[in-house]
Amino acid sequence: MARIRKKAKVATAPKAGAKLQLKWVRSAIAAPVKHKLVVKGLGFTRLNQVVEREDTPSIRGMVARVPHLVEIVKQ
Repeated sequence: MARIRKKAKVATAPKAGAKLQLKWVRSAIAAPVKHKLVVKGLGFTRLNQVVEREDTPSIRGMVARVPHLVEIVKQ
């Protein structure tokens, strides 16, 4: 039987110039390689680091892939 992936809740279209503050909250040591690449792609280099990224659908999609590793601090 195929696994059904629950879709993440996606907010409405972001405002122009809107920013997201993201925090890396859990280690990716035991995570699959794809998850590690997503964390690296978001710009994280160390645990508990907070980075600021533009609020775009691509960034939202990356965060939706690793919600167990990354949290949104401020929208």
